[in-house]
Amino acid sequence: MEEKHTHTLEDGTVITHSHTHSHTHTKAVLNRLSRAIGHLESIRRMVEEGRDCTEVLIQLSAVKAALNNTGKVILQDHIEHCIVDAVESGDKEALDELNKAIDRFIK
Repeated sequence: MEEKHTHTLEDGTVITHSHTHSHTHTKAVLNRLSRAIGHLESIRRMVEEGRDCTEVLIQLSAVKAALNNTGKVILQDHIEHCIVDAVESGDKEALDELNKAIDRFIK
């Protein structure tokens, strides 16, 4: 499905481009996010119950790792589908956006 996407750059420039958004791992990503949400809810309960801080920190670390791995799946999907499609259609801005997204993701 080809869709138009509008992005506003940091300098206020508005870019509109179109490319196909086809993601092969959507179900897996949604499942991973659901598990992370459930895990966060259990951590919230741990804090409410006054559980040991080290246990809470260990569980928070596990959630961070799960979210990072989920981000990697999304990034891989994005490169394999959206970026390939954008480059094939001459959309050079998509590469700039990808670089910015990677910079934010790895901070």
